[in-house]
Amino acid sequence: MSSLLNESDLIHEAKVVWLEPVDGLDYVRQALDKTRRRGTKPPYARDGRMVGYAVLDDAAEADPDSGLYRRRVFFLLPHDRDSLPEGLYREGAPGEAVDPRTIEPRKPGSKTPRSQRGPSAIAGAAS
Repeated sequence: MSSLLNESDLIHEAKVVWLEPVDGLDYVRQALDKTRRRGTKPPYARDGRMVGYAVLDDAAEADPDSGLYRRRVFFLLPHDRDSLPEGLYREGAPGEAVDPRTIEPRKPGSKTPRSQRGPSAIAGAAS
């Protein structure tokens, strides 16, 4: 799922739980995953690592067909900028990437100069 989530996808988010500090991360990837529970740490089946997830409120209803909840997860893959600063995303970012400093419950994250262009964009802006 792209970073272009609608607020309507997120209306039942109660809070965001970070599994590690995000201060040093230029971006995180976000996606909506289907999970069995609305409040515990969801399973993670991608490469890389989960860095956070959303907890849903008590009013959230599971899909009637699957019995699963749609929840936002935040993650990074092994080739992302935090692990490979001179790699593919030295500049630029994947489509689902947003600045973790802009993430709040019920609000899609935003793309920022830091998330999209990397540390060089921040250094250039300071000059």
